Amino acid sequence: MLYLNSGTMKKGPLFYAKILLFGEYGIIKNSKALAIPYNQYKGGLFLGDLNDPFVKESNAKLQGFFEYLKKAQQDHPGILNLDLEQFETDLKNGLYFKSNIPEGYGVGSSGAVVAAVYERYARQKITVLENLTRDKLLKLKEIFALMESYFHGKSSGLDPLNSYLSIPILIQSKQDIEPTGIPAQNEGKGAIFLIDSEQIGETGNMVSIFMEKMKNEGFRKTLKGEFIKYTDACVNDFLQGNVKSLFGNLKHLSATVYRNFKPMIPTHMLDVWKKGIENGDYYLKLCGSGGGGYILGFTEDFEKTKEQLKDFKLQVVYRF
Repeated sequence: MLYLNSGTMKKGPLFYAKILLFGEYGIIKNSKALAIPYNQYKGGLFLGDLNDPFVKESNAKLQGFFEYLKKAQQDHPGILNLDLEQFETDLKNGLYFKSNIPEGYGVGSSGAVVAAVYERYARQKITVLENLTRDKLLKLKEIFALMESYFHGKSSGLDPLNSYLSIPILIQSKQDIEPTGIPAQNEGKGAIFLIDSEQIGETGNMVSIFMEKMKNEGFRKTLKGEFIKYTDACVNDFLQGNVKSLFGNLKHLSATVYRNFKPMIPTHMLDVWKKGIENGDYYLKLCGSGGGGYILGFTEDFEKTKEQLKDFKLQVVYRF
């Protein structure tokens, strides 16, 4: 998180977007996951004039979130402890969420909202300045999962956790979570990048499709035997800086997603996804739940890949 002057609040914390490098869907079934902050996008809570159409629309969305949290806190008092009276007062005074994080793009727009609300209204708040033990991280993740469920129907809590802490987060399993360091960037030829699919994804719909597919035994075996296997291997390779092994496992991961997660890949991206697997110049994977928004790409030669993908808008996330 960072503090900037903005809006009518003198100072308010802004929360970064996040990129889940590895772990989408697999995290539901205990795969490893690695999320990093992405500071190109950020958002925060401010007070504004309810006569302004944008402020009014954002305020109405926060009102819906407030109503959900009021019931959730009654149902789960051992998890949530928010100052809802102050939240309600601020809503009447023009509270809104100001952000440049694109919604439905897989970079944690709802996670930033959750992080901002927790930071502002949590009683007995776990702060980023204290010693973040595993128990504290798991507690935060539990709180954030319950809060973010309003937006998606089901949440791991990882997006808000990453946005709130603004540090890379490694999940080894559901009960094993820790802040982590990642290899320093350098200006090499390789890059991790985002491709704009230019359509919005609906996380709730995608998760529903996934849960339906999980009823199929063959899909469950593929998830464990291939998807989670290669996801875990990619996490290990990336953290250890083992580029050659990383790209070998990325090829398998990209191919597994292409074969088994087609509903999550925008139709117009299927050919370019397959082309990368076949020529080995780049590999694509889901960024978040898929269905639209950003797609995550990996390449050992970004200039060459940029030429191959010249019809798409690309953003570099990480250089190596």
